Amino acid sequence: MSQAPTLPGPILAALDLGTNSFHMVIVQIYTDPPYFTVLTRAKEMVRLGEVCPQTGRLTPIAMDRGLQALERFRELATSYAVQDITAVATSAVREAPNGLDFLQQIQRVTGIEVDLISGREEARRIYLGVLSAVNFNHQPQVIVDIGGGSTELILGDGAEPLFLSSTKVGAVRLTQDFISTDPISREDYTQLQHHIRLKLAPTITELQQNGSYVRLMATSGTAEALALLDAESPPTSWHGYILERGRLQALIQQLRPLSIAQRRKLPNLPERRADVILAGAMILLEVMTLLGIEQLTLCERALREGLVVEWMMEHHLIAGYARYQSAMREHSVRAMAQQYQQEWAHVSQVALFALSLFDQLQVLQVHSWPEETRHLLWAAAILHNVGHFVNHSAHHKHAYYLIRNGGLLGYTENEIDLIAQLARYHRNSPPKRRHETWTALSKEDRLLVSQLSALLRLATALDRRRQHIVASATLETVAEGLILRIKPVNPQEDCALELWDLETKKAIFEAEFHRKLQITCEVPHSQPQLSEI
Repeated sequence: MSQAPTLPGPILAALDLGTNSFHMVIVQIYTDPPYFTVLTRAKEMVRLGEVCPQTGRLTPIAMDRGLQALERFRELATSYAVQDITAVATSAVREAPNGLDFLQQIQRVTGIEVDLISGREEARRIYLGVLSAVNFNHQPQVIVDIGGGSTELILGDGAEPLFLSSTKVGAVRLTQDFISTDPISREDYTQLQHHIRLKLAPTITELQQNGSYVRLMATSGTAEALALLDAESPPTSWHGYILERGRLQALIQQLRPLSIAQRRKLPNLPERRADVILAGAMILLEVMTLLGIEQLTLCERALREGLVVEWMMEHHLIAGYARYQSAMREHSVRAMAQQYQQEWAHVSQVALFALSLFDQLQVLQVHSWPEETRHLLWAAAILHNVGHFVNHSAHHKHAYYLIRNGGLLGYTENEIDLIAQLARYHRNSPPKRRHETWTALSKEDRLLVSQLSALLRLATALDRRRQHIVASATLETVAEGLILRIKPVNPQEDCALELWDLETKKAIFEAEFHRKLQITCEVPHSQPQLSEI
């Protein structure tokens, strides 16, 4: 962890011209190591898939809505000084007889060149987008993306995709083809249900033949809209939100007797999605049923972010999926540290000390926290001081807020909360029962925060002057408990300030680990190396 975050590279816009909605994401690319951060997003309900029933052609009205949306997207991209635009069109344009004519019109009117991609290619790029935000831990997982015209199903474990598919069942397509009554009649509902199963069953059977899976992730606007209906209060981010199959069934039964006008009045449901949400929900339920999965996890990244990753690969910034996935979490933490102007030499030194203490206590059998918690400690150490960006006063509390709401990638919501809590308690009082965010954690997570934040306190003390005074800190077991021997870089240095700070913080460590801690400063003879993450 010796290198500071890199300087930014080009700014890129990625556009997804879907059957239901047009999406754009504008990102800042970084080159070494390769990653990106999202600057802004834009979305418009274009309903390009509202084609002529007799001919299947894109209608002039729908194409005009699309052109107007793209004009606004182009203006937004210009305001961000975008240096390149990558854009793709999917199901609606793919199937319409005049789809290619529409793409040519887009280029003439807006100057944006749009690639038309196949269903499997769409699935592959969705997979790339998910990889930019989720740590698969080499475990196979299923991804479902329900669009307006098609549903993509992907199986992958973080490396090359194991299975890619695109099936012609989408929320807009099915609403147009099968729902002729409002509210939906029993006959329409049954016919739609049977059609979805008929279309999806062979695809899911083939997916299952390619291997097992541990989780289902959903990336579409349909899943997010259903989460909006499911949630008691909207979270700061839908990334990592869990929707149970039983709740999805209940939502369908709630939506089924309602007219479109009544659905539009439902709190949280976007008005433009009211007419197609039932068909989308039925697709999602059938996927879960056929897979035999009881819950799904939302992922906010999808095709448009996959276009960014693909662009980076084409420009030789990323060697492959695995390399990108393995480094994403570290890159995201580094980017946040840079965003909030952290002193890299200091925070990286604190992180090295924190990990060294963690490893030594594990060897001494003082704790048995698993490897993944070690990474959370590293992330918290790198970000523990970000609250200074807001105000020095109570900066540990500001750090909690910034980390919790900063959009770290590759982590679950719970992992982000744990990182934020560890940073929150690196100074001042330890966790208390009156602290609502801490008491809301599980018993195990409360212990994790209490113990690892105690290590982070000691680590910050070891670099108290931010001048790399301490070369190493070695823990040993003694009859009275533990002894911490610190060795200065300069043999003439007595480390008085560091010793004082350690003494003020050791009581919390002693209470958490039930060990007395002695601290001494010694002239260095050999200096054990601190290990990185």
